[in-house]
Amino acid sequence: MSKKNVDTHNRFRNITVGFRVSPEENEQINTAVALSGLPKQEYCYRKCLNRDIVVQGNPKVYKALRDHMGSVLEQLKRIEAGRSVDESLLTTIDLITRVWRGMKEE
Repeated sequence: MSKKNVDTHNRFRNITVGFRVSPEENEQINTAVALSGLPKQEYCYRKCLNRDIVVQGNPKVYKALRDHMGSVLEQLKRIEAGRSVDESLLTTIDLITRVWRGMKEE
């Protein structure tokens, strides 16, 4: 028999919740998860239950910030060339800004 799946409050987690998302939504979720430093499961249930997501600065979060800032820079260069700004880029920039501000306050 497999080991029971319990959380930090010793609650047994035996129910699976799943849902479908578009590729664009999946990319946004993965970006938010990477910038949070949390496992995807933890991030998703905290968001669903409207709990706070507190980003703890660590090498994994810094690497995600660096990587996503690089992709934002590429998008900004594309925009400078005369193309339009898409909503997902603005969402990513907002998320990165909030993470940086939160880490600065620590």
